[in-house]
Amino acid sequence: MDSTRRFGKYRVEREVLDEQRLEEVTQRKTHSDTHPSVTEWLKDSSRCTVPKLKRSVLSSFPVLYWLPKYSVWDYGMPDLISGISVGIIHLPQGMAYALLASLPPVFGLYTSLYPALIYFFFGTSRHISIGTFTVLSIMVGSVTERLAPDANFKMNGTNITTEIDITARDSYRVQVAAATTVLGGLIQVVLGLVKFGFVGTYLSEPLVRAYTTAAAAHAVVAQLKYVFGVSPTRFSGPLSLVYTLKDVCSLLPQTHLPTVVVSAVSMVFLIAAKELNSFLSPKLPVPVPVELITIVAVTLISNYAHLNRNYTISVVGEIPCGLSPPSVPDMSIFGEVIGDAFALAIVGYAISISLGKTFALKHGYKVDSNQELVALGLSNVVGGFFQCYSVCPSMSRSLVQETTGGKTQMAGVASALIVLVTILKLGPLFQELPKAVLAVIVFVNLKGMFKQYADVVTLWRRNKIDLVVWLVTWVSTLLLNLDLGLAASITFALLTVIFRTQMPTYSVLGNVPGTELYLDIETHREAKEIAGVTIFRSSATVYFANAELYLEALKEKSGLDISKMIIYKRRQEAKQKRRERTAERRAKRQAKREQVFSVEEEAEQVWTERENGTVFVIPTSPRAPDDTTTLGSSSEDTLSRDLERVSLGSLGKWTWDIHSIILDLSTANFIDTVAIKAMKNIFQDFSEIDVDIYMAGCQASVVEQLELGDFFNESITKRQLFASVHDAVLYSASQHGTHPPTETQGSLRK
Repeated sequence: MDSTRRFGKYRVEREVLDEQRLEEVTQRKTHSDTHPSVTEWLKDSSRCTVPKLKRSVLSSFPVLYWLPKYSVWDYGMPDLISGISVGIIHLPQGMAYALLASLPPVFGLYTSLYPALIYFFFGTSRHISIGTFTVLSIMVGSVTERLAPDANFKMNGTNITTEIDITARDSYRVQVAAATTVLGGLIQVVLGLVKFGFVGTYLSEPLVRAYTTAAAAHAVVAQLKYVFGVSPTRFSGPLSLVYTLKDVCSLLPQTHLPTVVVSAVSMVFLIAAKELNSFLSPKLPVPVPVELITIVAVTLISNYAHLNRNYTISVVGEIPCGLSPPSVPDMSIFGEVIGDAFALAIVGYAISISLGKTFALKHGYKVDSNQELVALGLSNVVGGFFQCYSVCPSMSRSLVQETTGGKTQMAGVASALIVLVTILKLGPLFQELPKAVLAVIVFVNLKGMFKQYADVVTLWRRNKIDLVVWLVTWVSTLLLNLDLGLAASITFALLTVIFRTQMPTYSVLGNVPGTELYLDIETHREAKEIAGVTIFRSSATVYFANAELYLEALKEKSGLDISKMIIYKRRQEAKQKRRERTAERRAKRQAKREQVFSVEEEAEQVWTERENGTVFVIPTSPRAPDDTTTLGSSSEDTLSRDLERVSLGSLGKWTWDIHSIILDLSTANFIDTVAIKAMKNIFQDFSEIDVDIYMAGCQASVVEQLELGDFFNESITKRQLFASVHDAVLYSASQHGTHPPTETQGSLRK
């Protein structure tokens, strides 16, 4: 079928619209109409009405919006089943990830309880599961071990061995983790209140995936001591991962064989069970809780075989029953952990909002990014008072909550109740659980993050710059640790954005015959350059960082070196003035000589009359007024013409080949004072060489910024701005008496 028949045709006939005429036709509003003054904004913000108050309360407490509409018959059972499934996963993950944070396992259970209840009231996502997460646990662990290393809690022992006061050490680490969590939560709340929810957008997907992949490597190295039963020295700061791995390798000859056996058996069972679970998942209503089954089974074996007493296998130890009372964190620690708290706040929010938006898009509801910051921040602040550490959603738990039929955050409440029952009644039953099993659970759950190494191949095919961001993030996070690695990664990612705006694609546009479309002549064979007109476009906004590059690219693409041509034109004007002065002097001398000739002739006639009436004819040849002057003038004219052709030929184009340049600014979404000054210079410089400059496709906001920047004056008016490139081309054609490039002619306004 013919493409014309498939897509149809259209024809529009209208007058050519410059900016001034466009504003008259469209009745564009003024800046004051679209931007209220500060006084009006403050007055409107302070005005309290019932609808406004209702919106404010519902946005601050989203639970008040959906809870009154909650249908127990429709949502009750799915949320209950989903909550129980997620709660069962919370138990092993909470205890395992607490080891990553270098805290006793019970504090992982606390972290799985309180924040989920707080998020129930303030969160806007219906499907994410708030609690412990691998990356944040590793980040908290780096802080606790830096501020509370084993070396600070050594007790007097024998000359051969040195004992560590584990109780005092763990107590202080809990204080450090709680203080860091509260400070990070406060940062999130403040950012949410000032509407900084967009801050998470600076963490691109390649950056986040590379960061979590590198964090998985940190998690593996941190758990090696539990898997092999060794006690390496813990390092902090840059290259700590390398030093720790080197120390673990040096201690491999001292590997505790019973611990390795328990780790290997648990790992084989977990991997096999998870693969079987994945294979049978389409046929199962809920996934089989293989981690919980593993924990229960190994705990029973350890309890009856007395693995700790008989084989000195390290176990979880005492798990207190009941809930600990809230306590105010040690604020004196804030100054030492502010950088870590900010990193935790940003990373936790980035993971939370990405997961929340994924599920919201799938199920057709909206997630408020600013309210998510507040909700996550309050979860951390309140949790910190109950000895919890930093939380964010987990992909695995959130997927379970969604796939098992969870509809609302009532599923989160149900999962918190499961954790609460465990803390109150079942905690002591897990005292004989080997720590090696929890380390293996961490290992196996990192499988998804290790799969992200495939991103390297994918990004190599799709986008090389994103690949560089991925690799730089991965390397910097591995070598500089999680906090400095994040800062270095964000900085590099922002530099790539700046680099891409500084080095955009500059192109000359040509007309597609029979249409009003103008495309890059280098990438479209049918796009034809218009005689006498250069249409120039940049793929990026023109601003202070690339304004000079824009001007240089315009010179290169147009083939006109403005500075040389201005110098040449002024030189030619000076030559012309010299010629005029020379001609004027020559004319005066000629007139004077002619006057002298006439006097001599009269005298000669008088003399001949006096010679007895005889006339003597004296042959006189007509003399040139100034033969030398005439020869010199002819040589100078010839030389000037030769110089003219040589000078113009070296500039790349003849001056008469181009009479107009059209700047397509449709890609610009703002323009700053430096760019405005650069545009003024373009108008002034090209006018010196008699080339007309037009601008096309400016957005209304750009026109406003041009007005505020005093861009328009007597020489540069809005009649040089056009609604589209085609309008500018038609106007230029009418001004220079050429034919429009296509059959789509507009009616030119006279």
